[in-house]
Amino acid sequence: MVAFGKYLERKQIEEWRCYYINYKLMKKKVKQYAEQIQGGSQHPRHVLKDFSRMLDTQIETTVLFMLEQQGLLAGRLAKLRETHDAILEQPDISRIVELREAYRDVGRDLLQLLKFVELNAVGLRKILKKFDKRFGYRFADYYVKTRANHPYSQLQQVFKHVGVGAVVGAISRNLHELQENEGSFYSIYDQPVLPLQDPVVEAIKTAVEKLTFSTNFLNFLAQHALIMQDDLVTPSEDTIDERTYHFNSLLLNLGNTFLYMVNTYIIVPTADDYSMSLGAAATVCGVVIGSMAVAQVFSSVYFSAWSNKSYFKPLVFSSIALFIGNLMYALAYDANSIALLLLGRVCCGLGSARAVNRRYISDCVPSRIRMQASAGFVSASALGMACGPALAGLLQIKFKFYKFTFNQSTLPGWVMAVAWLFYLVWLCISFREPLRDTEEEEDTNPNETTSMTDRVESSRVEEGLRMPLLITSGIKPEDEEECDESEESPEDSHKPANSFRSAYRLLTPSVKVQLLIYFMLKYAMEILLSESSVITSYYFSWTTSSVAIFLACLGLTVLPINILVGSYISNMFEDRQILLTSEIIVFLGILFSFNLFVPYTVPQYVISGLIMFVAAEVLEGVNLSLLSRVMSSRLSKGTYNGGLLSTEAGTLARVVADATITLGGYLGRGHLLNATLLPSLVICIGSIVATCCTYNSLY
Repeated sequence: MVAFGKYLERKQIEEWRCYYINYKLMKKKVKQYAEQIQGGSQHPRHVLKDFSRMLDTQIETTVLFMLEQQGLLAGRLAKLRETHDAILEQPDISRIVELREAYRDVGRDLLQLLKFVELNAVGLRKILKKFDKRFGYRFADYYVKTRANHPYSQLQQVFKHVGVGAVVGAISRNLHELQENEGSFYSIYDQPVLPLQDPVVEAIKTAVEKLTFSTNFLNFLAQHALIMQDDLVTPSEDTIDERTYHFNSLLLNLGNTFLYMVNTYIIVPTADDYSMSLGAAATVCGVVIGSMAVAQVFSSVYFSAWSNKSYFKPLVFSSIALFIGNLMYALAYDANSIALLLLGRVCCGLGSARAVNRRYISDCVPSRIRMQASAGFVSASALGMACGPALAGLLQIKFKFYKFTFNQSTLPGWVMAVAWLFYLVWLCISFREPLRDTEEEEDTNPNETTSMTDRVESSRVEEGLRMPLLITSGIKPEDEEECDESEESPEDSHKPANSFRSAYRLLTPSVKVQLLIYFMLKYAMEILLSESSVITSYYFSWTTSSVAIFLACLGLTVLPINILVGSYISNMFEDRQILLTSEIIVFLGILFSFNLFVPYTVPQYVISGLIMFVAAEVLEGVNLSLLSRVMSSRLSKGTYNGGLLSTEAGTLARVVADATITLGGYLGRGHLLNATLLPSLVICIGSIVATCCTYNSLY
């Protein structure tokens, strides 16, 4: 934080100095508050109110100055417009050159204003984190949440830059009109894509992209992916070289995500029929589906470790493993071997590269598009989840070629084997291994000290989030200040977890509750999806096509629900309110799914299943959104990262759910539904109780 204070002083424009956020004053004020609370002369609530008022005043000063400067720029553009009109009537090359340079001067001044806003935005985020660290209070969440959509709040002006777009548009349009094109002046509105942009305009667009936050929907989807990012790193501190970013490699990464999700769910509608054709019970489908998840528990770890050294080789191995696994799955029918069937699914699970997919986006995609890439990861997963069952519904044909049988049970294996083979060829041709950190470290980085200091501060901030209020902590303000100002070894302060045990120690109670919620919702969803073919064939005599349509419809609800939550609901309610409400709705969906006193009907099954699935999707998005904000930054890197922990929690839930289906089958198909729903109900009640106990103190 000391480094940022000095950095802020160096970057300030001298004549604008009094309009910047007074970072040093607020930092001293935080220290003063700590001393007053420790001495008992101030109540914490009064401190929160006083600091909020101080922040409001600082932001108001900054915003009003920003609007004033925008007005001055607009006035200059209006005067230049008059000159521009005069030149159009009597063209003069020398005057055109002067006018173009005058427009560029306005653009350069706009760039200065954007840098002014950026510095203030970063300073605001850092002082909020500083306050949270001191007092162990989630003040940053409270302050931003209460002012994000309030009609009188000026906080949005800092982040959304209202009016900047109009100034950029005016500069772009007039510079384009003044381009030398043999006397012909075309409007930019007649040419949607301009092949050549003025360097000043390009610089302004780059600055706006760095400064502007993504839309609520993209932000929601990105957090849904749980791709960890350090929110204290400013856009100008992004360490990913734009030249090393490769769009085709990102597409291949997302393609792996899509195909894997298709591969996971394409067998669900036919797994029970396949099991019975090999002489096993229909409920063995739980083992068939779950064997892939069992292998994924282990594959996630070695893929996460492998991604520390390479991205290309793990993706190649993943493709080969999935190609072989699907071949084994398809050949099990002619071999009449349930063991070969299970071994094929295990091999597919060993090819799960989702840890690599998340890691690639986190480490190899520039920050300006990382949010969109993360949203693409979630969208690819949702699309694959819907396409898998839908594709299975289309594969309702049967024929024999030589000694190989092609039917609704084996075709999913054959189709996916061919798909992975084509993907492997595309991967080998188009994927480009990104530059590794070890190679980048050979170059001298002039900002290395500052960025390392910020990373040290980031880890301290997150430790502060777990501290109780000073009034109960027993830590003296002067002692804490000494810790804050000391130069801690960067390697120690930001060292990633090196084992599950060390990663577990970094989890706060709130994170543990959220992982429990994640386990619960994945368990409930897996029960619904995996046993659907068995339940519907027993109660309703549904065909494979009917099951496929039902599952595909469930999968197609994922993106619309995320749009609704990310764009609307999250702006109307707090995340913890949505979280608890979604848990209660999941509970009701599970409860209504039981077959108790009346004959089980299609409307009861479909409606209760839809309610449970949709609520679980909302719950997953909000839960992972919270996790991405409160997990330690030490879990954003290394093998045992936050993405791996969430993946393992979800995978274990699927394994337990599929095992429950198989064990429940011993009670008979007539009792399978209630036997599998009962554990879901118990786990859901436990998660609701845990959420209520931590509702006020932890979120």
